[in-house]
Amino acid sequence: MTLPTSKYSHLVALVLLFVVACAATANAGPEIPGAPQRRPIALVGGTVHTVSGETLVGGTLVFDNGRITAVGKKTSIPAGAEQIDVAGKHVYPGLLDAYTQLGLIEIGAVRATNDYHEAGQINPNVKAQVAVNPDSELIPVTRSNGVLLALTAPMGGLIAGRSAVLELDGWTWEDMTLRGDIGLHVSWPNMSPVTEWWMEQSAKQQMEARDKALENLRQSFDDARAYWKSRTAPQSRQPVDARWEAMIPVLEGRLPLIVAADEAQQIQAAVAFAAAQQVKLILYGGYDAPYCADLLKQYDVPVIVAGTYRLPLRRGDDYDAPFTLPQRLRQAGIKFCIASGDRTNASNVRNLPYDAANAVAFGLSQDEALKAITLYPAQVLGVADRVGSLEPGKDATLFIADGDILETATHVEAAYIQGRAVDLSDRHKRLWQKYQEKYRRIEVKSN
Repeated sequence: MTLPTSKYSHLVALVLLFVVACAATANAGPEIPGAPQRRPIALVGGTVHTVSGETLVGGTLVFDNGRITAVGKKTSIPAGAEQIDVAGKHVYPGLLDAYTQLGLIEIGAVRATNDYHEAGQINPNVKAQVAVNPDSELIPVTRSNGVLLALTAPMGGLIAGRSAVLELDGWTWEDMTLRGDIGLHVSWPNMSPVTEWWMEQSAKQQMEARDKALENLRQSFDDARAYWKSRTAPQSRQPVDARWEAMIPVLEGRLPLIVAADEAQQIQAAVAFAAAQQVKLILYGGYDAPYCADLLKQYDVPVIVAGTYRLPLRRGDDYDAPFTLPQRLRQAGIKFCIASGDRTNASNVRNLPYDAANAVAFGLSQDEALKAITLYPAQVLGVADRVGSLEPGKDATLFIADGDILETATHVEAAYIQGRAVDLSDRHKRLWQKYQEKYRRIEVKSN
C-alpha cells in the first residue's frame, strides 16, 4: 500500500525526531546528580579552610540537611552521624567562577552547541540559566577540580541579558540555579578607535558605531524608566513589555549592571553612566582598573578579573601586567575577585584555581588568592549568605582534596553540593581509563 505524501512526510518526520532524541540521550553525560543528604555527616581530622576565619588543622566540620551545622577543633558529633576520616586532607568551600558561559557552550567551533547569544542588540529580558544544558560534558570536568559554582552569563549585542549563579549538579536548570537575576550584562563599546591591521572599519566608522551604541544604551534606560513610571501610575493601562519589565530591578538598585570593560576610558565612561543613571555597577575585565582606583572606590565598584592567563592589552605594557593585576587591585583598595577568563571557552573553567595561583606567583598572598575564588566572588555576586566560606548556617557546598587546591598536582577526592555527594567521574577520566587499558593490552600482547 502506498502512503499519501502528507502522511508519509509526517512519518518520516516522526522517525527523524526519534533518531535525534535518541542521539541526544546517548550523548548526555552519564553522571547521576547526587541524592539529598539523609543523615548528618562529620568530616574529622582534616585541615579545614574556613576562608572567612582561621584555618583549622585537625578540625571537624559537620553538616546536615544540606547546611553546615558546626565547624571547629572540639566539635561534638551528632548521634548517628556518618564520620569520615579526612586526616591529612584539606577541606575547602566550593570554588566559584564569577564569569563563564558554562552550560551555554559545548564546543565553541560548532555553532549548534552554542546558546549564549540572542539576536538583536537590546535583550534585558534574557535569562541565561533557562538555556543551560545540565548534561553538558564540561560540567563534570569542571567540578572535578573543585569548581562547584559558576556564574553563567549571556553574551552578544549591547545589553545581553541576565546571569545566574549555578550549582554544578542537578537534573534540570531549575535544580542547578542557586540564585537567578545576579546582574544585567552590558558590553561597553571601545571609546578609542582600534588601528590594528585586522580592523576592517576606519577610525571614523568605529567612532560612529560607538556613538550609536552609547545612544542606544541611554535610550534603552530612558524607555525603561518611562515604562516603569507608566506601569506604577494609578489606574495604569500600560501593557507589559518583557524587555523593560526586566530592567525595573536595575532602575530600583536591586540588580547591578555587569559591564565588560578593560580600558581606562571604557571604565570611566561606564562609571559615569552608572552614576548618572543611579544604578549599581560591577566591572568585568578591569585591565586598567588600577589607573581608575579613586573613581572605583568613590562609587564602590568591584572588579571581576577576567583571568590572569592572558596577553598584555597594549604593546608597551609590562609582560606581567595581567598576572599582577589582582595584587595591584588589592594594593589600591579595590574590591575584586578572579574568574577563569576567556568567556567563549567554557572548557577552561576547570582551570580557575590556577588563575588564582598565577596571581600568587606575582605578588598576591595565598590567603587572598583563595578568597578571590571563594568568598570574594560570593560577596560581589550577592550570594555570600549561602556559599563562599565554611560557616555554620551556610550551604554544605564543599570538597575534600589531597593537597593545596592552588597546586596542579592536587586531586579532589570528594565533593558535596548542599550536602549531596557529587559524582566526580567525567569524560577526561573515562578517556584516561580507556587508553590506559589500550596500552595495557598492547603490553600484554607484546609479552
